[in-house]
Amino acid sequence: MVNNKKIIVTGGTGFLGKNLQKQFPNWIYLSSKDCDLKDANQVFSLFMDEKPQAVLHLAGRVGGIKDNAENQARFFYENTLINTNVIHEAHRANIDRVLSSLSTCAFPNTLEFYPFSEEALFDGPPAPTNFSYGMTKRMLHVASVSYRKQYNRNYSTFSPSNIYGPHDYFESEKSHFVPSLVSKIVKAQNGDVLEFWGSGKPKRQQLFVEDLVKIIPILLEEHNSALPIIVAPHENLNIEEMIKISLKLIKKDVSIIFNNKLDGQFRKDGSNKKLLNIIKNFKFTSFEEGLLKTIKWYKDNH
Repeated sequence: MVNNKKIIVTGGTGFLGKNLQKQFPNWIYLSSKDCDLKDANQVFSLFMDEKPQAVLHLAGRVGGIKDNAENQARFFYENTLINTNVIHEAHRANIDRVLSSLSTCAFPNTLEFYPFSEEALFDGPPAPTNFSYGMTKRMLHVASVSYRKQYNRNYSTFSPSNIYGPHDYFESEKSHFVPSLVSKIVKAQNGDVLEFWGSGKPKRQQLFVEDLVKIIPILLEEHNSALPIIVAPHENLNIEEMIKISLKLIKKDVSIIFNNKLDGQFRKDGSNKKLLNIIKNFKFTSFEEGLLKTIKWYKDNH
């Protein structure tokens, strides 16, 4: 079982890493202080020193829609270096298993059919607002498949939808929609008017982080293919629906308006059919249930 294996987790002190650490404390969780993944020599030395049985690659520069849109060059440069170094230096260090996290942001901005499947990854460009980030995630998949084909390495990828939950970035430029929403509504006073980006119409599959923590070890053991397995719940709610659920749970008497700026990708819902072929009968946490747990964690810790 993976719990007894020596596994290095890059980005181990980030949002997902902190949640994994609660369930798998024996894994090695790296931060940027332990190793600069942009430096190939540091990465190779770390892998040779630790000699892990597998690498779970979660690290990367991440951010919300505004951060992505305004810093495309930085997202491209840093993520390209990080991903290239992890894959290549793992190969050089003779590490046979690397499982890397992509994102459904890597999939095309618009497609003819939804939910899209894994085979649609290259069927069009990513959304303009996160074009650079999306392309680096595609290249991470290309790297994984290339080393699988040329060197017979068991390098594979998975594509989670929008992740939320405890330990997220609630009040920073890294914040995604759900943590920003929770922070904004908890802080609001009755009678306030809250402004939100966009039109409220784009849809998102919100994946509760504790569900992903249960799924990752199964993928480490059983996802041995060149497919970028999509990890997403069945629910696909629009922004306005999520805001209304939040207001119901937090119980604030406020008004909401949309500024109709920077909507981002209108739909990016992926099919979880291939995932459920691997994990069988998995029950995803509903958005309302996961959000309630997230709100409680935020109130207890902020």
